[in-house]
Amino acid sequence: MGPRELGLPMPVASPDPAGLPAEVTIWEVGARDGLQNEKETVPLDVKLEFLRRLADAGLAVLEATSFVHPKWVPQLADAAELIDGLDQAPGVRFPVLVPNERGLDRALDAKVRDIAIFAAASETFAQRNLNSGLGEQFAMFEPVVGRAVGEGIAVRGYLSMCFGDPWEGPVPVEQVVATGKRLLEMGCHQLSLGDTIGVATPGHVEALLRAFVAAGVGVDEIAVHFHDTYGQALANTATALRRGVSTVDSSAGGLGGCPYAKSATGNLATEDLIWMLDGLGIQHGVDLGKLVDTSVWMAERLGRPSPSRVVKALSS
Repeated sequence: MGPRELGLPMPVASPDPAGLPAEVTIWEVGARDGLQNEKETVPLDVKLEFLRRLADAGLAVLEATSFVHPKWVPQLADAAELIDGLDQAPGVRFPVLVPNERGLDRALDAKVRDIAIFAAASETFAQRNLNSGLGEQFAMFEPVVGRAVGEGIAVRGYLSMCFGDPWEGPVPVEQVVATGKRLLEMGCHQLSLGDTIGVATPGHVEALLRAFVAAGVGVDEIAVHFHDTYGQALANTATALRRGVSTVDSSAGGLGGCPYAKSATGNLATEDLIWMLDGLGIQHGVDLGKLVDTSVWMAERLGRPSPSRVVKALSS
């Protein structure tokens, strides 16, 4: 259900060629980032049905799982079985995360053609999440990206803690830009800037994007990934859109967190993002009513209501 169905005025804003994009790609992370921190194991059949429903709602990029060691993220221990059981809908991508070469081996065995690696923009998070230093982490990624690109596989680079780190505080903009550029130069086709603990503000987003552009990185190479800890995720996303960013990460129903950063709360809810995009006249290709129904369905299986305000409003 959208503004028209509710009898609300349709948007008067229209995309500006010098600002807002005409269309946004939603990189849906609910099945991976959204579920990875769940304490109770979500059954494989529920995960597969979740992905099927998300695809049916019109989402064309569904991050399915991660080939990380089960010891670190037990919720995703069924990665190979999930990929094998996917309904490969035409036109839908199912990227997966890989942490290292062993993860890449598993992804290749599963015939995956779309992967992502995850790096850190801060020293402490690199140590805690990757058991590596800020500079040393690239030695782990280089063979993964090199092999994947050589196999014709698309590689996305996630960069965590781009705006603040719970142990170090604010992360210097120049440090984020330098780390992000190395991922792109390594062969990543896209860089997702993560506000892992949700401390970013529109001014900070503006400054970081300007710094990347000044360093020679095009906005077409950048995606944004905001968490809503301080209620700034939508405002931050709007700022990124006005800077020309056209790929936004979000999670159906606002599911998610980070197992290595306890202060990280849920991701930007895909439904909340779509409501804003509709109001701005930006195309996205998703049926909001079907997506809300999907998030309500998943919330019932998790035993708690969705934190998404749009899901609450349209399902009450």
